[in-house]
Amino acid sequence: MKRFSYYVFLGFLFFLKITPFFLLYLVSDLMFFFMYYILKYRRKVVYSNLKNSFPEKSENEIKKIVRAFYRNLSDILVESVKGYSMSPESFRKRYKIENFEFVAHYLKSGRTVIALASHYGNWEWGIEAVAPVFQEKVVALYKPLSNMYIDKYLDEKRKMGGMYLIPITETREIFEESVNNPTLFIMAADQNPGKVSKAIWVPFLNRETACLHGPESYAKRYNTPLVYFDVQRVKRGYYTLYIRDLYENPAQTETGFVTGLYMQTLEKIIKDKPGNWLWSHKRWKHKKKKENE
Repeated sequence: MKRFSYYVFLGFLFFLKITPFFLLYLVSDLMFFFMYYILKYRRKVVYSNLKNSFPEKSENEIKKIVRAFYRNLSDILVESVKGYSMSPESFRKRYKIENFEFVAHYLKSGRTVIALASHYGNWEWGIEAVAPVFQEKVVALYKPLSNMYIDKYLDEKRKMGGMYLIPITETREIFEESVNNPTLFIMAADQNPGKVSKAIWVPFLNRETACLHGPESYAKRYNTPLVYFDVQRVKRGYYTLYIRDLYENPAQTETGFVTGLYMQTLEKIIKDKPGNWLWSHKRWKHKKKKENE
């Protein structure tokens, strides 16, 4: 079954490869209609997340954001697969990277850097577009796909562009290697943590939120400068990735400071254009226990 799924994936990939962008977005529009009206993909989760995050917004405002989310998600799905066959020239045209010079300076001076990313806008294209900008090693930490054939294909494809995909289970080892080999680590850190016992709790979108402990832990341990990948859609099919400087020397900061800074940055971005974030994830399924419980 996994091999069959792999061939289906390759067929879909070939179809999108030969599909021009104006037709690609017709596919996206059809996907939006199917997910929003027919399948109603995680509609209750999306609505609940938005309602709890923005209690001040009216019912009509929430519904507009819900629709904007599904349109954004549909575009990202087709763009992500299309990206596997896009040329470096096409990425440079459609995915501008700004303010990367100070990151390059960190790397050239011998310091490893952690870039905190989020599931906002087209985060998938960022993986393909960032690596060619830097001469140093660029690593994206990820959770391997269940389909080993597709996972291997994507790994090899991204290595061709200079990006190394490293399973999250090997995070400690790859950070140890970076001590003598300056590396840019890309870590998406806005999803629900697997181990709540290790979670860092911070205020985020109107409630206490469990956050991944890994990015802060490694940033403090190796005193790596932290930056944020702010991805914004300029127009359909065109994006700008603006690299924000978050914190240069996190080693001596208090627990929660780095995570709080990251989540505050993300919250401001989400509030500005809420439809571009991944609201379908069950982000708040864990609740913080009270001290007397």
